[in-house]
Amino acid sequence: MAQTLYIVRHSDAAGQASNAPLTPAGIARAERLADFLAPAGIGRIVSSPYRRALDSIAPLAARLGITVATDKRLVERVLSTSALPDWRECLRATFTDPDLHYPGGESSREATARGMAAVHDALAGSPAVVAAMTHGNLATLLLHDFDPHYGFVEWSAMTNPDVYRVTITPNGARVERTWRDE
Repeated sequence: MAQTLYIVRHSDAAGQASNAPLTPAGIARAERLADFLAPAGIGRIVSSPYRRALDSIAPLAARLGITVATDKRLVERVLSTSALPDWRECLRATFTDPDLHYPGGESSREATARGMAAVHDALAGSPAVVAAMTHGNLATLLLHDFDPHYGFVEWSAMTNPDVYRVTITPNGARVERTWRDE
């Protein structure tokens, strides 16, 4: 039996803090996200507890009459707790070396493990279609776990929001970017 998982990146936010609200453009995009995902047959939504993630998925949840389950394992990956002036190059390096980690941060392998544990729990005993609302770096790591071609370049091309459909069968997974923001 195939399962469908939508990995969704949050909409535009007014910062990176856990309580950062969506911008006015982010609020409008969250509504478009709800329009886009409403016909997808989603029966369960699990989200990072960060405000920008919850606010991004709230319009869809309201439209579908679904209660959003929060899972702290879907929060964004911490690259480092120290300032990294060349953080983009540091991030790129973590896609090449999954065990590389910076002071106070998680390696790609560690972040993927916690994120995939949340995904597996969300899919277990769930309806055929699940949406997981998360953040850009963690979303890319999850996509990479399903399809190793996803990495730094794909992370760089992500939009806020962004949507990827993962079709999971006993023979493997197929990942497709489905969001196109006009």
